[in-house]
Amino acid sequence: MAVPEANLTAGKPAADRPLAIARELTNGPRLLRRLPENAVSAPYALFAVKPLARTLGAEIEGVDLRLTLTEELKQELNRALLEWKVLFFRNQRITSEQQAAFARNWGELENHPFLPQGDSADVVRFAKDDKTAGRENNWHADVTWRQTPALGAVLRLIEVPTSGGGDTIWSDAAAAYDNLPEEIRARIDGLTAIHDFTHVFGRALTPEQLAAKQAEFPAAEHPIVRIHPETGRKTLFVNSSFTTRIVGLEAQESEKVLQYLFRQIAIPEYHVRFRWEPDTVAFWDNRALQHYAVNDYFPDRRVAERISIVGDRLY
Repeated sequence: MAVPEANLTAGKPAADRPLAIARELTNGPRLLRRLPENAVSAPYALFAVKPLARTLGAEIEGVDLRLTLTEELKQELNRALLEWKVLFFRNQRITSEQQAAFARNWGELENHPFLPQGDSADVVRFAKDDKTAGRENNWHADVTWRQTPALGAVLRLIEVPTSGGGDTIWSDAAAAYDNLPEEIRARIDGLTAIHDFTHVFGRALTPEQLAAKQAEFPAAEHPIVRIHPETGRKTLFVNSSFTTRIVGLEAQESEKVLQYLFRQIAIPEYHVRFRWEPDTVAFWDNRALQHYAVNDYFPDRRVAERISIVGDRLY
């Protein structure tokens, strides 16, 4: 667990002084809780669960995504999603329509205004090759620049690179929060940060297009520490793609704190890394995770389709 500097300014309350961040001591065990404190995992009756990592990531066996979910199966899958945060379904030869039908069990689907569209407006198609390189190899939660970031996403791999690369890594944002030093947790609880699409997607727009999109999607202000609406877990909710500054801090101090928090997401103990096969589907909780699409396959071809589920306002 990282340790703050010992020579903190004496006698000044934490909120009134620069946050002391030392070089991190990363050796030794970490607190790795899959469930909220005092929660107990119960068996699953309608499918088998194959865990892939300590706090997140599980393969689900015995569910056919071509079929309509019963209410009992939906509730049990939702419990698994909250427990494992990202679920994987192999050997699912489904269409975009069936993928969307599965996602709709968790809410309304959202359109992405900047990414390539698939067969319908609610399908994002990632087709990468020697002419279109993947650029999702950075840590992020999806569309945090929205006033209501996505609840989750369903991603289907259609073609995998011949090189065997193109894995995706997810990081447990609750574990990242749990292992922050006490002083840093106390300092950031209650602070908010600005999330903005401009420096990521705005570069491809003309000034007129950018102004129109900024009016449609103004920068969002979200808590740095999010409380998950279903589990009650505190999660670290800043990401290096879209979080631009902390409200109320000087620019230099804001960037220092953000860079420290971004590094927490990259700690391997909080990760699950998934090796894709064709016709594999991942369903993840965007409220609890960040992810990173490994770009080790260029110039090979990789094709995936993603459908996102509308979320709610943070609190």
